[in-house]
Order: sequence, then structure tokens, then C-alpha cells
Amino acid sequence: MKRDFAALSAQSFDLLICGGGIYGAWTAYDAALRGLKVAIVEQNDWASATSSASTKLIHGGLRYLETYDFKLVSKSLKERTMLLRAAPHRVWHLHFGVPVYAQQRLNRLQLKLGLSLYDYLAGDANTSMHHRYYDAQQFSTHFPMIREDSLKGGFTYADAQTDDVRLTLELIAGAQTAGACCVNYCRLVEVLEVDGKANGAFIQDQLTQNKQRIDAKQIVFTTGQWLTKETPSNVWCRLAKGVHLIMPALLSTEALLLTTASDGRVFFMIPWYGLTLLGTTDTDFKGNVEQVLAEDSDIDYLLAAANSYLKTPWTRSDIIGSFAGLRVFKQNASTTAPSSPSIISRDWELKSASNGVHYAIGGKITSSRQDAAHIVDAICTQLGISLPCATQDRPFPWAPQENFTVWSARISKRATQLGIDAESAQWLLRRHGVRVVEILQRIETEPDLAQRIIPALPFIRADLMYCAETEMVIHLDDLLRRRLPLLILTKLTEDQLLHIAQRVAGNLNWSNTQIAQEITRCKNYRSMQ
Repeated sequence: MKRDFAALSAQSFDLLICGGGIYGAWTAYDAALRGLKVAIVEQNDWASATSSASTKLIHGGLRYLETYDFKLVSKSLKERTMLLRAAPHRVWHLHFGVPVYAQQRLNRLQLKLGLSLYDYLAGDANTSMHHRYYDAQQFSTHFPMIREDSLKGGFTYADAQTDDVRLTLELIAGAQTAGACCVNYCRLVEVLEVDGKANGAFIQDQLTQNKQRIDAKQIVFTTGQWLTKETPSNVWCRLAKGVHLIMPALLSTEALLLTTASDGRVFFMIPWYGLTLLGTTDTDFKGNVEQVLAEDSDIDYLLAAANSYLKTPWTRSDIIGSFAGLRVFKQNASTTAPSSPSIISRDWELKSASNGVHYAIGGKITSSRQDAAHIVDAICTQLGISLPCATQDRPFPWAPQENFTVWSARISKRATQLGIDAESAQWLLRRHGVRVVEILQRIETEPDLAQRIIPALPFIRADLMYCAETEMVIHLDDLLRRRLPLLILTKLTEDQLLHIAQRVAGNLNWSNTQIAQEITRCKNYRSMQ
């Protein structure tokens, strides 16, 4: 992945995409594969907002059945099946436990009906994905960390997990390989028009502040929360904040779907890089979209929710990290909006302004590929051409061509022979897919790169170096929050930050002064958590 700001003015484009989250990435990838001349710009880093702040799930959304959003659930479940097949390194099975307690909001029969409908809508013949019921003793054996008083039993069912940032990055890399011009830290300053119709834009390099014109026949904004700062898209959007906490290890291969005692909302405890992801909240947001933080009330809410189930309660001192993001919901100004964001549909819509600029509103990570395909369909219609979707059932850019089980066993064996521990090896192939071979070749000549960066986390030095060299890293927090999520998974000391920055400085052409500036950026990020 190479950043080339000058290339944006070197040709005319069929499509300019503003916004480098999951929707922009899928749109760029699909459009480039269809043969369109594509440019995508992102004012910060790839996946730097909502697309790095999800619950890391590829799922139908069991809770959406309560609001009768069957169409969305069915659509998402079918997409889950396709992604598990097309990207086995990027999307993997995750089983969930759902306890049944006396006097809880949903009883055993209601949960049974919901899970049966979920299985039916998935249309999956793989019975390992179907739900099962366990009595109290069996369920406690599966999930010994939750309290047993009033426990009647519990269900398990299957969905899927991903790394949202790695998913976005892989698609950006795929788009670039397919011919798209992809530039992060590049801001769209102004849309240009001729006779009332958009035909390009002024863009600004956020690194040099240089501005230049980019010519494009069609423009689409996939900017998420920043749509609320623009006209006319601000009237189409409603924002809700979701907060997650990183907590100590609790689960290894299974997750928990639970409901809060205070308001009955669904929340999750999910294994994540050897720790536990706890979330999420869902509250209306009307603040500054540039500063989205986990506030005391969010933390109290999540800890109280978790502690109503845990035998050994968590306290604030147990919190390892946190992150917050904004969901964008489509809203109709002519109808009364639901009082709670939790019952708003996660469905998606493409809006078009009078000048021909398009805006992607709403959606969810699981269905983002399908929605992006509709965006590209709309663009092709405007261009007067007909090109079929290029991403349906297409293997991901970094997916192995051979059987994944066979491939992963072979790669893992080679990795352990080179001194990589088993857990780090598993995450390495999930994070990089077939590119892991290049990392292993590097370790063959530099054996010390097989060692972990931080002893407690499954990331090795070679991973750090490879990301810095090949994944369009500009700043240290790009590397330590998004390429590897160290900033939220551990509390790095200043000495550790300095050691890491010095290790990659040569690849990123950083002076000693810039190293100090990059460390300050990371410290500021941590202070905002």
C-alpha cells in the first residue's frame, strides 16, 4: 500500500469516494474491480472512526428480531455465510452463550423461538451454527465465570467475529491493487460544480497542506458521523454513541450475549486478542464528532451490566482500555423518531443531493459489502454503463486459495519452527492472510523478529515492522491503534513507545524530533480514553 497524493490530479476519475471506513473501502474495491477509475480519500487514517470502534462481529443481529427487522437480519445472516466462505482468515466462527435466569426479561420459550427463527433465516445447513440448550449445570461448566443463583440453564448459538480495522485495510489494499488511487490524510475541501452539477473537488494533503483539484464524474460521501456537519446530509442523520471497554481475560473461545438489568439492552462479553471486549452502550449523541469519548456514565453502565452476572465483579482498576464510536442512523424528518437509538433500524440508504453528490446513510459492518454494491450500481447507472457486482462470493485479496484448515495448519507449523508462539502464530495468519509468508521469510533472516512486542499480547516484532513498511502508516498511532491495537489493549509506557518508534523510524523517515511528536500523539490518545 503506497500513498501518492500527486496521483489524484494526474487523471480524471469516474468516481471519487470521500471517507475511508468500511463503506468507502467496499465501494472503492467493488468499483475498481468493475473497471471504473476510482479515487478514495480519507481525512485521517483508514478506519479511524466508527470502523475501528465496532463490536468486531459479523452477525445477523439477534436483538433486531425483537423489533421485527427480519429483512435486515436475513440479509446480514446470508452475508455472514458468504464472508465466512470468502474470507476464512478475516472472518471466523464465534459461539455465544445466552443464560436463562428466573425473572429475566426474556424467558426460555421466548429465547428458543428467537434462536429458532435466527437459524431459519440463516438458511445454513451447517448444524454446528444452530442453537442448543443446556441445563444449569452444563451451562455453568461452559461459562463458570457467571453467577449460578437463579440460573435455569442457557442456550448457545453461533455467529462470526472479525477485526474491523484489518477488514477495512485489506479492502483498501485490494482496491489499490485493482487500480484505485487511495490516499489517507487527505481532506476534501470543496465540491466543484458546473451548471449546478458536481464534477470534481478541491482536496488538501493533511501532511503538507498542499491543495489541488481532482476531476470526477461522480462523488459519494461515505463519511459516517461527519455527514452531520454537512448540508444537506445533516438532516438525514441521527447519531448514537457506542462505548466498549477492554477488560481482563475471561473467555477464550466463546462469548456471552447478555441483557442489562437497568434497561434490558443487549450487551456482549467477547474474547479479543486474549482479553475481553465488553460493550456496547447505545446513547444519543449531539456533541463534537471530532471528540467521542468513553465518559464516566458509560463506564459505570457497562461495569454495572457486567457485574450483575459475574461471580467476581470488575472495578474501574480492572479496565485496560476503552474506545468509543458513533453510529449513524437514517432518519426521516417528517416522521416521529424512536425515543431510543437501540430500536432504530440499522438499515441503510443512499441519498442524492440536487448537485448529484451521493451520501451513504446508516448501515452496519456485516451488510456493508451489499450496500456498497448498491452504491456502485447507482454510480454505474449515472455513468450510463452496466457492470455486475464484482465482490459477491469473491475470495478476499489476502485469502489463501487452498483449503483454509490445511493452509493454516501448514503456516502455523512453519511459524512455530521459526520460534513464534502458537497464539501469536494464529493471530498473525488471521491478520495478514497469505501475506504471512512474507513475514515468515523476514524472520528467517532476522530471528529476533519472532519475539512478542509485549509479553502479554500476541503480536510479534515482525508484524510491527511489516505493517510499518507496507500498510500506509503515517503516524505512530496509525501503527499502534489500527495496524496493531496495542494502544487499547495495554498501557504502553513512554519507554515502550520510544523503543517502538525508534524501531520503525527508519522505515517511516522520522527524525528524532518527529519521534518525540509521535510519542506525544499516542500519549494524548491514551489520555482521551
